[in-house]
Amino acid sequence: MKTSVLECIAKDYIQDSESVYHTWFLNNDDRLKAFRTIKKGLNDVIDDIESRTFGNDFKGSSLEAVVTAISEQKQVFEGAAHAFFWKPKLRIPDIYENPENQLAFGRFLADCLQAKNEEQIFNAIVNLDHLKIKGLGPAVANIIYFLHPTLYPPFNTAIVKGYNTLFKQKIKLGSWSSYLEMREGILAANECLHLSKALGAIAGLLFEIGSNRLVIPENADEALIDEQQKRKKLMEKRHNQVLQDQLEDKTHSEIQSHLAQLGQALGYKVWIAQNDHQRDWQGKKLGDYSLKRQDLHLPDSPVATTIALIDVLWLDDNGMIISGFEVEKSTSIYSGILRLQDLALSIKSQNCRLYLVAPDSREKEIKAQLLRPSFQKEKTLGSAMSYILFSDLACDCDAMCKFGTDVRVLNPISRTVFCK
Repeated sequence: MKTSVLECIAKDYIQDSESVYHTWFLNNDDRLKAFRTIKKGLNDVIDDIESRTFGNDFKGSSLEAVVTAISEQKQVFEGAAHAFFWKPKLRIPDIYENPENQLAFGRFLADCLQAKNEEQIFNAIVNLDHLKIKGLGPAVANIIYFLHPTLYPPFNTAIVKGYNTLFKQKIKLGSWSSYLEMREGILAANECLHLSKALGAIAGLLFEIGSNRLVIPENADEALIDEQQKRKKLMEKRHNQVLQDQLEDKTHSEIQSHLAQLGQALGYKVWIAQNDHQRDWQGKKLGDYSLKRQDLHLPDSPVATTIALIDVLWLDDNGMIISGFEVEKSTSIYSGILRLQDLALSIKSQNCRLYLVAPDSREKEIKAQLLRPSFQKEKTLGSAMSYILFSDLACDCDAMCKFGTDVRVLNPISRTVFCK
């Protein structure tokens, strides 16, 4: 395809405010948060496999937490978990009942996690492909992407279809060699377009073409004849998703505002996540409640940036963190716990209380995540972690502001799954 034509297609993609370029790649803090979640989760997967405690099912495994964090990444990764579901009748993917295959998969993940360049990842893929593990195909590339987003693109049906449509190729879905061939084409196209060093941007373009949301001459006939109704429904779904995202942002901001006002009423200084300072609730910027970045004295640790993204922190007059809150309306509970865990392990204070704040409908999910062995064995986290439901906070916030004196005012509305 001529570069000029490709650039015009990319321009349409960029200018569409509801394209995944905007709704997923650019304006989505959850995408950035997912990188640490997935890396931390993969360490758990590798440890479970090496210690022979991984289990023989996807459900409830440490791998489920990783792939769930991926599949929550907007429309692009909606079905990412399907390839890893254990299908007993087909015995695929064959990493749940075959110990040797499971160990090989663990070694592959470790190699990718530790890789410093594209050649090391390439060699790991070739070695895994050589083993011909049944049902373990290029869907794993979605994991690689979140480890090395500038080196390897994500992979799914729509992306492959978009690539084949745009470049008139015949890439196959279940083939690692085809994935590597497609990667070379994507890298070459990305050199021309300069969308981003991260390959998620151009992968999103291919996804839009493959799902027939972005119509180009090569897929016009199919879009007009066979896919017109499907595309209409898809656009309606996308539009509704954008509206839903906006609603969730408002709810998230509302809860942060409640927590900020409560913290100040109790006499604490308040920190709002750096990336949320420009959000507003009822005409007031959340950043107006917050300390400035330079006033937040974080521990000197590699996870300081992650801690700065915690939704709300309460601090005393000495700058000590008294309490941390992660608001999880629809995003990964697991990633929220990890950020609070980073905080707990960094400050090593038994006096710091940590809270997940979530809708009532997610209480069962919160309990299931907090009961994971990897969190239960963490004494620092276990002694401090509680959760608060939206309904309780909204109902009692005004009274707590009026009558509360310190963080203990939250005790009646906070809940825990840990044994005391």
